[in-house]
Amino acid sequence: MKKMYFICLILSFFIFVGCKTVSTKVDKTISKEEQKLSSFLSKSVEELKIEFGEPDLVEVTDKANKNFVYLKSKLNIKCERRFEINQNNIVVGFSSKNCF
Repeated sequence: MKKMYFICLILSFFIFVGCKTVSTKVDKTISKEEQKLSSFLSKSVEELKIEFGEPDLVEVTDKANKNFVYLKSKLNIKCERRFEINQNNIVVGFSSKNCF
């Protein structure tokens, strides 16, 4: 019985460490993504298009700003990047979902 308890304890430890490692890697990747996207803040639409190409979707917001939406699919996970563009064609905001 002690042997079974010991095996369960060891397995629980490895599962916990494995989840923590995955979580750390995801956090680092998300941080890199945010750094990359934040580098486009206050830049022109032309610079954004040089990096990402033409947007998949352009939405007009209530404030007369535009949202450029870039969609990408990798391993059946849909990545969505949104950039908010003001009336002067300058990037003023961004968001990223499932991009890592």
